[in-house]
Amino acid sequence: MRVALLQFSPEYLQTERNLDTVERLLDGVDADLVVLPELFSSGYFFRSTEDARTAAESIPDGPSVERLAKWAKSSGATYVAGLPEQAEDGRLFNSAVVVTPRGWLGTYRKTHLFYEEKLHFLPGDMGFPVFTVTDCAGNAYRLGVMICFDWYFPEAARSLALSGADVIAHPSNLVRPDCPRSMPIRALENHVFTATANRVGTETKGEETLYFIGQSLICDPNGHVLATASMTETEVVSAEVDPKSARDRQLTAHNHLFEDRRPDHYGLG
Repeated sequence: MRVALLQFSPEYLQTERNLDTVERLLDGVDADLVVLPELFSSGYFFRSTEDARTAAESIPDGPSVERLAKWAKSSGATYVAGLPEQAEDGRLFNSAVVVTPRGWLGTYRKTHLFYEEKLHFLPGDMGFPVFTVTDCAGNAYRLGVMICFDWYFPEAARSLALSGADVIAHPSNLVRPDCPRSMPIRALENHVFTATANRVGTETKGEETLYFIGQSLICDPNGHVLATASMTETEVVSAEVDPKSARDRQLTAHNHLFEDRRPDHYGLG
């Protein structure tokens, strides 16, 4: 199956314009799984919680999921995309949705909030769900989702892998330089495919500017980078992957990646 990542620079608080931009950029892209950046519909560096609330959407009833469902039905692809969520009780989350040709399948709420996200959003309360989806040919695979800074915590990707993920979709708004060189390790140590969709451009709040580093990338279970984007350009990158190949975690005749774990000795809090 083919995995595609869209890397672009969203306009701050311009949901409809961002949706139009994504639709234009993805026109003609042939893929089974499409991953969009974190907060792709809203921009990232919120100047106030009120701005975050203005951009936040109800899931699955908001405009972004509606458009994603339309694209998924038309193309046959599954979409994973980050957007600000307002729950029924008014709480705000930095979330990602999984949308298939049949419509919205589920939501993941970011567990590890980065920097000033903590001023506007609550930490996720859903754990790390894994979804069963199909490619355009009808072959089922297991899809995990994490968002941006979750990568910094090995437990996030490991939790998804232990729950059976073949592929981890990773919507991101990366500003630190270390994630692109770390994702091959996350893929290797969990024997999964990873698909990190980052954004480019800058956003300014007062006297502070964030510079987003691009370099969206797809990695295979052996830690090889299958495709990568530039640091600055709007682009779509893609690669062919075989989700079934992630399921054999037998490292040698005597070693299995998960069966050899010794959690009783790790002393994790």
